[in-house]
Amino acid sequence: MKLSDLSPVAGSRKKPKRVGRGIGSGHGKTSCKGHKGQKARSGGTKGPGFEGGQMPLYRRLPKRGFTNISKKEYSIVNLKALDELQLSVVTPDILVEKGLVKGIKDGVKVLGQGELNTSLIVKAHAFSASAKEKIIKAGGSVEII
Repeated sequence: MKLSDLSPVAGSRKKPKRVGRGIGSGHGKTSCKGHKGQKARSGGTKGPGFEGGQMPLYRRLPKRGFTNISKKEYSIVNLKALDELQLSVVTPDILVEKGLVKGIKDGVKVLGQGELNTSLIVKAHAFSASAKEKIIKAGGSVEII
């Protein structure tokens, strides 16, 4: 079998409707749009969410909440993941390289889940109180970038 031998299954492909190509085609004159009216015009449909002049749902529902544009969104990593690395110095670049952090958003925050058995020098943008305590207790140091 060659690529040139391939063809679609009979009846699976249909020719597109060619409108506005004369009265003999059956799709001439008004091009299957009927006579006059909104839907016969170009661009003659209302957008999604239009409810015939009734106040649309997206305008009837109350607006709630607030988005703080100053909020920092940290990429997080836990101590148990750092313990498995078995390195002496941990930086955000190393975490991305090892795949522990997908991408650094507004920085890396170290959280205190898990135990730390090795002394590490950890450089990150933020630390939780428990993480800081456990790193120092294990004989390591904390450095805020």
